[in-house]
Amino acid sequence: MNKNFLTFGIALLMVAIVTASAVLFLYPYQPNQPPKADDTGSTQSGIQEVVNANNQFAFELYSELDKSEQGNIFYSPYSISAALAMTYEGAKGQTAEEMKSVFHFPESNILRPNFAAIYNEINRGNKAYELRTGNALWAQYDYKFLENYTNRVEKYYGGKVANLDFKQETEKSRQTINSFIEEQTNNKIKDLIPEGVLSPMTRLVLTNAIYFKGTWEWEFDKSDTREQDFKVTPNNIVKTPMMYMEPDKARFNYADLEKLQILELPYKGEKISMLVLLPKQGEDYDFETGERVVSNYTLEDIELSAEKLNEYKAQMQETKLDSISLPKFELDTKYFMKETLSAMGMPTAFGAADFSGMDGTRNLQISQVIHQAFVKVDEQGTEAAAATAVVMKEAAAMPRNVFRADHPFIFIIQETETGNILFWGRVVDPTKQ
Repeated sequence: MNKNFLTFGIALLMVAIVTASAVLFLYPYQPNQPPKADDTGSTQSGIQEVVNANNQFAFELYSELDKSEQGNIFYSPYSISAALAMTYEGAKGQTAEEMKSVFHFPESNILRPNFAAIYNEINRGNKAYELRTGNALWAQYDYKFLENYTNRVEKYYGGKVANLDFKQETEKSRQTINSFIEEQTNNKIKDLIPEGVLSPMTRLVLTNAIYFKGTWEWEFDKSDTREQDFKVTPNNIVKTPMMYMEPDKARFNYADLEKLQILELPYKGEKISMLVLLPKQGEDYDFETGERVVSNYTLEDIELSAEKLNEYKAQMQETKLDSISLPKFELDTKYFMKETLSAMGMPTAFGAADFSGMDGTRNLQISQVIHQAFVKVDEQGTEAAAATAVVMKEAAAMPRNVFRADHPFIFIIQETETGNILFWGRVVDPTKQ
C-alpha cells in the first residue's frame, strides 16, 4: 500500500515538473529577471530627449482620455511607449511616420541606445524600493519574421522572442502570455488579454510590463487616518479614508501657485517620487495683502502640458508644511486603445499598415492595443503596476501651508533625476476603482 502510494506520489511530482518545465520553456526569460539591453552610445542629452518624448505623449494621452473618461484615470505612459517602440521598429512609410508623430520618437540612432539606457536604469535595482520592467515578443512559431527585426528588438529593448501556436492553441497562448505578465507585475495585472482578442490569425503579440513598490520617505501614521469628506463635485461629497500628517522636521518640495498647489512626495531611495497637482479650492488668507482669497479652480482650469509641468516644477522649493492630507485610494483600470491611438494620429497602423520591417511583407496590422494598470496608495507608500499588449494579426479657509487633497487631483510617479513619467493618474472619486 505504502509502495503504491509512493509510486503514485512520484508520478504526480514528475507530471508537475514536466508541466512547470513546459511553461518555463514557453517564457522568453524568467519574469522577474529581465535581460539587459545594449545602451552603448547613450548620452544624457539623448536620454532626456527620449524622456521628453514619453512625457509629451503622457500629457497628450491624458487629454484624449479626458474626452471620454469621466471618472478616475490611471495608466503608464512608459509601458505604452515601450510596447509601441518595439512595434515601431518594424514599421515603414506612413505607418512609421504616424507612430513617430504620436509618440514623438526621435531618430532611431537616438531612440535605440537611450531607450535601452532608460530601461536598464529602471532595472538597475535599489534596496529601498522595487522597480522593474520587461519586454517580450510572442511570435507564431511557424511565421517567418525578419531576423534583423527580432535581433534589434532584443538588443535595444530586451524583448526576447517566445514561440507560441496561435493557430492551433489560441487559448493556451493567451493564458501563457497572461501568466507571464501576472508574474512580472507581482500578480497585480491579471488577464491582460481577455478571451476573444487573440485568434488563429494572430501572428505576434508585443508586451511590456512595469512594476513599482515603494515606501514614503516620510510615512503617514495609520492612527491619524480618518473618514473625511472628499468633494467629487460641490454637490457630490463622499466619505473616504483621509491620511494625515503634521510634518515635524521634514521639508517638502512644494509650490503654491495661482491656480494650484503642487507637492512632491519622495519615496525611500531618493530616485522615485510622486507629484500631486491639486487645484486651489476654498478660502485662503493672503498674508502679504491681508485679504481673504476664495478660490474655486478645478482640473479643467489647470493648464497641462509637458512644458507647463516643467514650469510648475521650476517654482517648487523646499518648504515646511503645516499639514498634509491625502486620501487612500486604489485604482484598477483597463483601456482598449485602438480608437484612442487612431484619434491621436496613427490610424494607418490599424488598417492599411506597413510593418514590412518585421516580416518583409505588408501582411501585418495592429488589431488591438490593450493597457491595464493598478495602483494602491496608503500610509506606508505606493504599489503600482501596468502592462501593455500590442496584438498584431495578419491582415485582414486654510493655514498658509496646508496641502489637503479633498477634491479631484492628478498624481504622477516619476524618476526624480530625469523627470521620466512612469505612471499617471487622476483621482476623481477615491472610493471607486
